[in-house]
Amino acid sequence: MSTKGIYTAVSGAVAQSQRLETIANNIANANTPGFKRDAQIFKEYLTAHEQAPEVIEVPKIPASVESFYDMQGADKSYVDNDGTYTDFKAGAIKITGNPLDVSIEGNGFFEVLSPQGVRYTRAGSFTIGGEGQLVTKDGFPVLQPGAGGNPQGRMIRLNPGADVRITREGEIFQGVNPIGRLSVVSFSNKDALQKVGQSNYKLRETIPTTITNSIDSVVQQGTVESSNVNIINEMTDMISATRTFESLQKVIQAHDSINDKLVNQIPRY
Repeated sequence: MSTKGIYTAVSGAVAQSQRLETIANNIANANTPGFKRDAQIFKEYLTAHEQAPEVIEVPKIPASVESFYDMQGADKSYVDNDGTYTDFKAGAIKITGNPLDVSIEGNGFFEVLSPQGVRYTRAGSFTIGGEGQLVTKDGFPVLQPGAGGNPQGRMIRLNPGADVRITREGEIFQGVNPIGRLSVVSFSNKDALQKVGQSNYKLRETIPTTITNSIDSVVQQGTVESSNVNIINEMTDMISATRTFESLQKVIQAHDSINDKLVNQIPRY
């Protein structure tokens, strides 16, 4: 039976399905502050390169081309999901007037503390928690710079009744009293960042990177960074992926029809 082509088409359909899921997630988070769009990365899996034939076997059935030369799958090609890529391009800055809203102009990320450890985010819609800590919308305490293995000692605590002023360097004041400073860090290799949820990131253990205080980043109070999702581009990509998926479905149906004739119709003659 002819099965080689159908597996190639199926792998392509699966790839487009994964692409559609990613695009749908981007569109759903178009209004999420600090969200960075994702994209699927695919590659062609050529078995000729992955599993190259090493020997030429003696023919077993002279009338069969396949038996004369054992291809060992080298004539097959599939679509392989190579992972998810995050586009860290900055989003537009939106003025809110909220003194606890801050955005970053530059490549930096805020350090925050989740129950699973230190995380990094560009979403600067902060509030004051129940114990006076400066926290994110997820309830994660925002951290100030510091070294050592106790990030809980780097929390920022505010007086809920006093005005807050945040400088472009990230220093926090209430009145004339300095309260702390926002920890804004940069990474030598952003590929080391793995998205956790929609706007938080953790470090991948398999990709090395260097973390430094972001000296080229500027903090802007009363603003938030919008999502970098372009709805028009995402809708265009969704239409393209949908049409490709439909075309691959027709290819699969054609192969299925051919196999049906080979199995059920030709033997009757």
